[in-house]
Amino acid sequence: MIAKRERGKLERRLVASLTHACEQAKPLLPGFCWLTHEVDYQRFPESLVVTWVFDTHAHLAQALKGDARHHIDELTAAALAEAGVEVGDASRHLDLDSEEACQREHGGDWQRRLDSKPTRH
Repeated sequence: MIAKRERGKLERRLVASLTHACEQAKPLLPGFCWLTHEVDYQRFPESLVVTWVFDTHAHLAQALKGDARHHIDELTAAALAEAGVEVGDASRHLDLDSEEACQREHGGDWQRRLDSKPTRH
């Protein structure tokens, strides 16, 4: 468990490093829009999930193949390392999604969509 004071510092480092990864990814990954993270600091770092969001299911499917998935894995691992977060295999802390699926399944309500996903153990 992480002390409350340390949580704020860690959260700021995570936001900064993931924002940097997001900006690096935009020119590399067709259809990539944004990313976010969720974490339960009572179960850190096991609960950390970084969600990469693409505009359409087609772009998401394309990202799951070849170099795009490799870039996502590498950018996530580098961002977590930059933030001082050790997770081992960063790909186990990834989720990929699309704006199209959120609109269809949750009316575009991302918070509801993220809340509905199973948590990491």
